Amino acid sequence: MKTNNFKIKALGLALTAAMGLSTQVYADIKIGVAGPHTGANATYGDQLWRGASQAAEDINAKGGINGEKIVLVKGDDACEPKQAIAVANRLVDSDKVSAVIGHFCSSSSIPATEIYEEAGVISITPGSTNPKLTDRGYSTVFRICGRDDQQGIVAGNYIVDVLKATKVAIIHDKDTYGQGVAQATRDQLHARGVQEVIFEGLTRGEKDFNSLVSKIGASGADVVYFGGLHSEAGPLVRQMREQGLKAKFVSDDGIVTDELVTTAGGAQYTDGVLMSFVVDPRGLPQGQEVVKHFRDKGYEPEGYTLFSYAALQTLAAAYKATGGTDNEKAGAWIKSHPVDTVMGSKEWDEKGDLKTSPYVMYRWDAAGKYKQI
Repeated sequence: MKTNNFKIKALGLALTAAMGLSTQVYADIKIGVAGPHTGANATYGDQLWRGASQAAEDINAKGGINGEKIVLVKGDDACEPKQAIAVANRLVDSDKVSAVIGHFCSSSSIPATEIYEEAGVISITPGSTNPKLTDRGYSTVFRICGRDDQQGIVAGNYIVDVLKATKVAIIHDKDTYGQGVAQATRDQLHARGVQEVIFEGLTRGEKDFNSLVSKIGASGADVVYFGGLHSEAGPLVRQMREQGLKAKFVSDDGIVTDELVTTAGGAQYTDGVLMSFVVDPRGLPQGQEVVKHFRDKGYEPEGYTLFSYAALQTLAAAYKATGGTDNEKAGAWIKSHPVDTVMGSKEWDEKGDLKTSPYVMYRWDAAGKYKQI
């Protein structure tokens, strides 16, 4: 009997071990989607979530990653650095994610990636453009968007070469992203021999900029460049127009959302607004099937939706190629292989930046839509 009991126990242990191995092989792969899912900039978090959700659905329908299902975990940082740190810790410690798509605001991504790097968790941001993010030399940090020092060159050259501006007022939102892209544009203007008449910050969350607008008017600026997000850009341009200022309004990829029109109070205020952004991925041939899928569901994949979709495609490609979720191997693979995405073929350098990310200029029209110039 003792021998039989021993054999039964041994068999039980073997079955348990086999089941354990099976669970590991077919366990879900958890991926965080971190961004401003609430607050003034929740539209961007929604874009990230919708893009990643559709990508997960499509990848899972084709067998997932190495036979494992992708499960997304939402992390709401509200574009607040302290909250981003809390979200990063939760995603790593409690949710046990393998990777993170996000964050959106550079001021959130920079501190959050300190945590991801220490934990060996890959992060790919669809929208954080501040150079510091990848200049630190971290092995697990990537972005699938451009950098402010690239965007600032394009904006600065456009202001000089096309708008022929001689007096430029530069306003920013004092945030890592907004001030960073404003500084990059300022640097390019200086390189082109144009000195700004104002370089000043406003406070995120405020809506009354009339005193600032009066100061801009007194400066005689023929162009106003704003570094920041739509939540402040909208009220600022509206109050400029209400005070009769006709200066051209130029901004960045932080206003790439139809909500710019809402925050401004109507398309009559945003008509003619200019902004820098990459070539609109909705028009690329590689993404037409996915774009149609979104539109068939009643959603327009604007802004960073397809960036988020492409970020998950990149993670899936790396995990498939390396046969698992070893992020050291996956990160090295991403830096040495191109990835086919809905935004075309993408390649990364040793910093984790895209090798090419050309910015172009857009103009908002009277119908409240933006089009590439």
